[in-house]
Amino acid sequence: MKADPRGVLTGTHFLDGDHACCEGALAAGARFAAGYPITPSTEVVERFAQRVPTVGGCFIQMEDELAASIALQGGVWGGAKAFTVTSGPGFSLMMEHIGYAVMTETPCVFVDVQRGGPSTGLPTLPAQSDMMQARWGSHGDYEIIALCPNSPQECFDLTIKAFNFAEEFRVPVMFMMDEVVGHMTEKVVIPPADQIEVTPRKHTHKSVEDYLPYATNGDMVPEMAHAGEGYKFHVTGLTHDERGYPNMTPKVQQQLVTRLQNKIRSAADRIAMFEEDSTDDADVIVVSYGITSRVAQRAIEMARATGLKVGKLRLITAWPFPENKIRELAAHTKAFVVPELNLGQMVREVERAAAGKAKTILVPHAGGSVHHPEEILAAIQEAVR
Repeated sequence: MKADPRGVLTGTHFLDGDHACCEGALAAGARFAAGYPITPSTEVVERFAQRVPTVGGCFIQMEDELAASIALQGGVWGGAKAFTVTSGPGFSLMMEHIGYAVMTETPCVFVDVQRGGPSTGLPTLPAQSDMMQARWGSHGDYEIIALCPNSPQECFDLTIKAFNFAEEFRVPVMFMMDEVVGHMTEKVVIPPADQIEVTPRKHTHKSVEDYLPYATNGDMVPEMAHAGEGYKFHVTGLTHDERGYPNMTPKVQQQLVTRLQNKIRSAADRIAMFEEDSTDDADVIVVSYGITSRVAQRAIEMARATGLKVGKLRLITAWPFPENKIRELAAHTKAFVVPELNLGQMVREVERAAAGKAKTILVPHAGGSVHHPEEILAAIQEAVR
């Protein structure tokens, strides 16, 4: 492998999703990762550990996922772009530190290669069982961003997007892969570094005397300084004022938590990405994400071959959920069919946004394999009866 000085492995490659995710992190400028081995995510950081020393970075294996999920935040405050990688059981352990990253506005990426659960569950087999946990797993009121790739190419492209969102909004971004996408191998095209858009750290240019670590300039996202640069600041998970010092008054709580939510909510329509096809006159729209979207594509083609009007809405951004798009589509379609590798998670958001204007039909699967297209086709046919 020969990379350019920025670490970008330009060219056409045959990569699995885990390795493509690693290459995306390097291309985005990630130079630090902390992690603990767990199937089916370990290959991401195995490759990172091999590749990142060539561009001056570091990977460290921590004693567990709790340690990994806080070590990466130390790396960020030290000046690095950083991430961690895990799967379901490890993701559960990281929830406290996801809340900490939200409260301290630490830009970072959590890669979750999903597998079957609960508990140890199915270590080597697929599921999409962590989708609600990604949004609601930590306590308190907050917003995050979560992306769902459905191919190794998107594992590269969207990992860069995840880091860019993290830096733009100073928020933890969840990268919700699944075992099939993580382990499938396909062509991945990596463009030259100068063709890859990378969002830089929102670093302050203010003097030490004028800098307030949590003051904003009207866009709800504070500028950032790093440890060792001479700035004086306090990083705490406690409710804090613009100086970063604890202030547990209701007024400051209201101001801080509202801003943490609104910096994402105000940009939700811009953050929300989806793939849409033939929805204008569709009687049924299939809403899917990740590996399930590829199975759903076959079911859609089978349904269309019988004369049914079926549209497709593939979620690329799961959170913030594209509720405005669902609401728009619900006004002129009969039903949404939602296949998921769980027993019903994102379908709840579809049903909520549809607000009774269109039926919502779940096609559940507990994990361990993927749907058969015929299962999704049967739901489509049921929807139009």
